[in-house]
Amino acid sequence: MSEDIFQGYKGSALETLKKFNTRVWGQAEIETTRGRFAGTVLPRSENDDDLHIVLKIATGYNIGIDIRTVKAMKETGYKKANYKIPEKEFPKTEGLPKVKLFGTGGTIASRLDYRTGAVIPAFSPGELYGAVPELADICNLETEKLFAVFSENMGPKQYIALAKAIGKEIEMGIDGIVIGHGTDTLHHTGAALTFMCQNLPVPVVLVGSQRSSDRPSSDAALNLMHAMRTAGTSDIAEVMVCMFGPTSDEYGLLHKGTRVRKMHSSYRSTFRTIGDTPLAMVNRKKITPIHKTYNKRRNDKNVKILPYFSDEVTMFYYYPGMKPDTLDALVNAGYRGIIFVGTGLGHVNKELYPAIERAHAKGVHMFMTLQTIWGYVHMFVYDTGRDMMAKGIIPTGNMLPEVAWVKLSWVLGQTNDPAEVKRMMLTPVNDEITLREPYNGYLVYQGGVPEVEEFIRKVHK
Repeated sequence: MSEDIFQGYKGSALETLKKFNTRVWGQAEIETTRGRFAGTVLPRSENDDDLHIVLKIATGYNIGIDIRTVKAMKETGYKKANYKIPEKEFPKTEGLPKVKLFGTGGTIASRLDYRTGAVIPAFSPGELYGAVPELADICNLETEKLFAVFSENMGPKQYIALAKAIGKEIEMGIDGIVIGHGTDTLHHTGAALTFMCQNLPVPVVLVGSQRSSDRPSSDAALNLMHAMRTAGTSDIAEVMVCMFGPTSDEYGLLHKGTRVRKMHSSYRSTFRTIGDTPLAMVNRKKITPIHKTYNKRRNDKNVKILPYFSDEVTMFYYYPGMKPDTLDALVNAGYRGIIFVGTGLGHVNKELYPAIERAHAKGVHMFMTLQTIWGYVHMFVYDTGRDMMAKGIIPTGNMLPEVAWVKLSWVLGQTNDPAEVKRMMLTPVNDEITLREPYNGYLVYQGGVPEVEEFIRKVHK
């Protein structure tokens, strides 16, 4: 058998396939010490070990079979799969809202790269319509791929380009904007666009998916439908994140770009509004507001685009026993702004005080946020907090650490005047600081306790 039919396989795994005359893309039945498995042999990642065979089983999931457990293997058929998403021309329907989808990459529009075993960005209007034909019943869709990167590679350059592109589309009369984005840093981009795109007349909706389109449990299609409906028909004219509400397919939630955070690495319901309630629920038919106040859609094209961002801001996550040289190193590296992520009400140890004083003397702008995620910085309660304020650290209310980093970067992209930096940081643009948190803005259910278990049994996850 020629080597080109064993794509990516090497060493012992390659020898196992050859021994049993089984090819990549062959349908195989494999007897192992752990049971019998059937499916399609997939190409192997070049970066992986040589002890496993990858099999796509009937459910659509991929499994790895340790060759050391293989007792027998038989190829029962062969058909090379085509994993390209089918393309169809997106239809236009008179009377439907016009929505622009900006592609940045991420799992919301992706396919599996069998060379590396990872999902890679794939984006076009035809692919989206071929994958989610229901979109044509929601809006008249236009698409533009601005980037093709995973969210960990999103940054100031992309934020600025997105803000300018949003401004341009609004000037041209778009009814709503959707941004396809990887989930890992989606909330960072939501915060950046909230500060850069103010006085929005139409919705700007960031959407992603936790599971790629080739997986049976993918949330990509439903998230896209929810996001398109929100952008085209919602009267909420803000930067929002649209993702699953519960882990089921019942509804999505709309979160403010400044009050949302990714809270689980793999759950489809990973995004949560922190210290407040979500803006609204959305399903295939309607949008149901939850938040009492929000910025309303308007018919004008007036928007304020402020595409500024400094890369001289960092986050300083405190831990017990932290030495002053860690803070000195950041200051010596040239950072003009530091977001402290402190313990409790906003604390660090006294050993850092001399470094804080040195940073303040050099004109470094320092602000305090919390590791607790929920709650407010209260630096007047203990002498530690009062000492730090006297040394130049400014509390930020209940601003989330990531949001504070984004905002300070945005502020320092415009001014370095200490008084103006403080004023801008503490003046809310869109609820990044709130006067109070609602009684139901902090809900963390603890599994195992009777009342929670009863709730889960009666309702759902």
